[in-house]
Amino acid sequence: MAKKQASDSQGAFSSNSYFSELSTLQDWQTQMVAVTTRFNREYRGEAFELPEEVEAMPIFRERASGSLQAKLTSPFWELAKPKKNQQCLDLGCGVSFLIYPWREWEALFYGQEISNVARDILNARGPQLNSKLFKGVALGAAHQLDYEAKQFDLAIATGVSCYYPLDYWAAVLTEVKRVLKPGGVFVFDALDPETPLAENWAILEMYLGTEVFLEPIASWQKTVHASGGKIVKTLPGELFQLFKVQF
Repeated sequence: MAKKQASDSQGAFSSNSYFSELSTLQDWQTQMVAVTTRFNREYRGEAFELPEEVEAMPIFRERASGSLQAKLTSPFWELAKPKKNQQCLDLGCGVSFLIYPWREWEALFYGQEISNVARDILNARGPQLNSKLFKGVALGAAHQLDYEAKQFDLAIATGVSCYYPLDYWAAVLTEVKRVLKPGGVFVFDALDPETPLAENWAILEMYLGTEVFLEPIASWQKTVHASGGKIVKTLPGELFQLFKVQF
């Protein structure tokens, strides 16, 4: 949402950039709270009460049957398969370590997640699967990474970007760039509003408690380029398009 700028007559007392940044941070925080609440409920297995007209939508019936999940999953490993002993950071990881073949890849898994429920599930069960590969999940947002510079070979973020505006994702790209090793790769997906399912999925997500941002793919490309990133490969899906980025 556009913010009204302070007038020049306020003089040296005001800082348009300061107040603009403050408003932006507040907007991000509001959205992060909504996303956290929505996914905490989902990971707890809580039911969502939706209007009858929403439950009558074909996309809701696909969600209820479980068939929608395959259309939401972005196969990041097809663009950048984690390799043995690589240090990999999964942003918005959910329970990734439990459902993808990290043990087969033999890559070191670091997760970051804003859902404390998902964080707790993964931190409890991850070490049981493989304590050598699983390096833990931190609770936090994707634009604030408490890791050393040039620590990771690969960063991943799927199913995340669609819940935030482009200026937020620009901040994420800046942080990812900082923590990637030279030559490292960032793979993320963005919702393609031109896909047949996009608008109805966005409506469904709104009733589940989260706003979805329907930004053109070209705008995501511009945001990546503005951050100093180069898109080296893409992979379209039924809802999301994957980007392989190097800085």
